[in-house]
Amino acid sequence: MKFTRVFAFMALAGLAGSAHATNGYFSHGYGMKAKGMAGAATASSDDAFGGANNPASMAFAGNRLDLGVDLFSPRREASNVGGAVNGTSDSESNYFLIPEIGYNHMVNTDLALGVTVYGNGGMNTNYKALGGAFGNTNLLGGQGKLGVDLMQLIVAPTAAYKIAPNHSIGISPLIGYQRFKAYGIEGFGAISSSSANLTNNGYDGSFGYGVRIGYMGKITSTVTIGAAYASKMNFQEFDSYKGLFAEQGDFDIPENYNLGVAWQATPAVKLALDYQRINFGKVASVGNPSSNYALGGLLGLDNGAGFGWSNVNVWKLGTEYKYSQKLTLRAGYSHSDNPINGSDTAEATFNILAPAVIKDTATLGFTYTLASGNELTMAYMHAFKNDVSGARPAGFGGGTDTIKMYQNSLGIAYSWKM
Repeated sequence: MKFTRVFAFMALAGLAGSAHATNGYFSHGYGMKAKGMAGAATASSDDAFGGANNPASMAFAGNRLDLGVDLFSPRREASNVGGAVNGTSDSESNYFLIPEIGYNHMVNTDLALGVTVYGNGGMNTNYKALGGAFGNTNLLGGQGKLGVDLMQLIVAPTAAYKIAPNHSIGISPLIGYQRFKAYGIEGFGAISSSSANLTNNGYDGSFGYGVRIGYMGKITSTVTIGAAYASKMNFQEFDSYKGLFAEQGDFDIPENYNLGVAWQATPAVKLALDYQRINFGKVASVGNPSSNYALGGLLGLDNGAGFGWSNVNVWKLGTEYKYSQKLTLRAGYSHSDNPINGSDTAEATFNILAPAVIKDTATLGFTYTLASGNELTMAYMHAFKNDVSGARPAGFGGGTDTIKMYQNSLGIAYSWKM
């Protein structure tokens, strides 16, 4: 199978619907090995996903091709109690296939060139109308089904160079495509700067760009450290939804950075710890306070109401145990701040569309090395249920809104050593 054909397949598969969101609209990890360790991968070089984790790691990854797919299942529920629109609805979009690909080629002993293809998403909800006494009315006062669908596909060509035998630097230009649609949110029409570009306009797409840089150093025979920084990815506006997202339909991927350390405690046991910072608050469409609409910040304006997300800190702890020459076992746990706390007026109401409330995640995984030297890797993730409640403004019907979510995923990857 030629690499170009594999790449094209993965890119098209990614466009079919990426919904992997555990930390806001970021995945808990990138690459199946990282996913088995709760995403702790900044100081690891076990695969070709440096473009998503730490570009510098590719200088130590060797020649390889990693192909994987994750079956991701987020379960979302939203309810209103005591309001004019009173009821509970579950999101009916529950299963998504998330592809991933990483390729790395050692040009010489010091220089590596490769590419990582990965996805973000998670604002993928699909609530049915309440029915009963409310008929075709949905939880936000619109008609029919209610929801949004966001997919972000990122291609990260990567170059890494060993500046010394045990130290490397790397860079990954980030080239992104995203698409989005919203439906059933006619109830927000009165607070939109462009109600014709608020809802029910089908998919709109945009391209964006950014950069990730990284460093990796093997400071002793058993301890490796890593650091990576990704700029904000600036995307074109969603013109069809310039009456929804702040800054006339702008929706960017926030700047983020991660620090990590890996300790080979024994020949069989490795421990890894990562810290990640995601600055959602610097992206107006998600970071602007939801209450801005009451201060003249109509949806779509520069100061327009957003989803009220805060910056988050994520801690990831993973362990790897080499059970035998062929079998390696993994486990991990991560804890994140909640970008949504419900304290701002209408925050819980707005985030019915995107209930990103996950805080704690546990993972398991393994890699089996075949006789050919190629690898089969699997990873499982469970994100524990969490909920947030907040008052719904009287202008939207009043009462108390509650949003809930938990997640599971099961992935498999095959790696060719070249």
